[in-house]
Formats: sequence, C-alpha cells, structure tokens
Amino acid sequence: MKKGIGLFLMFSIVACTSTKAIKTDKKVLYEILTQQPDGGGNIHFFEILTEPNEIAMLQNDENLKKKISAADVKNANFIILNMGEKPTGGYAITVDNVVETDKNIIISVKETSPKPDAMVTQNIAYPFCVVKINSKKDIIVK
Repeated sequence: MKKGIGLFLMFSIVACTSTKAIKTDKKVLYEILTQQPDGGGNIHFFEILTEPNEIAMLQNDENLKKKISAADVKNANFIILNMGEKPTGGYAITVDNVVETDKNIIISVKETSPKPDAMVTQNIAYPFCVVKINSKKDIIVK
C-alpha cells in the first residue's frame, strides 16, 4: 500500500511541475501602417524613405505619427506605394511578399483592379499604402 501511495505522489509531482515557455526572437520583417483606397498621389510611384528627415514627413501625418517611434527611425525603412490616379473606386495596392537576403530586402507589390462587372464608386481615386520594413538593408521593389 505504501508503495502505491509513493508512486502516486511521485507521478503527481512530476505531472504538476511547470515547463518553461519557449520564446522565439523572430522579428516581424514588415508591417503595413496604412492602406487606403484614396488619398495618394497623382502618379504611379514607389518611394523608399531611409533618412530621418524623410521619415519625419510620415511622423507629421495624423494617421501615422502614433505608429512610428524614434527607434523606428534608426532601425527601419519605410515605403510609400502609390498606384496613381484611377478612374473609379475598387483599386488597391499592397505588399504581396517580402523576402530578406544577406544584402537586401525584396518586396513584391500587388496591385488589384475592380472586376469589369463590379459595382464601384464613380469618382477618381488615388490608392496608396505605407509600409514599415524592420531593417536598414537596401530595398528592391518588384
């Protein structure tokens, strides 16, 4: 009987011991800070912002200033993806994929258009997207 109680207590103690949580230090490579169907520029362009004075422009934007810290200015680059003027709503631009290599960051951009039979707003739109890249490596946009 004593052996049975002893084995039960031993299994209970082993079963109740805590285990350490495994933490991963994998950083997020990119973050879309904003993606809007309207409000961008008139022409199609991709602008990479790497310098503090360039990034300050984003920090002055009411919608972005709370999303960009002082540490981001030192440790991250930013990209403005602008689709240009579109005749109707229903267009969008975003990041399709981001890959980090030894020397650079490669960003694939995805542009979408409304389907021919889609119901869209009938006003001119300027879709854009602002992306934070958590690296200071050179950026290649595809």
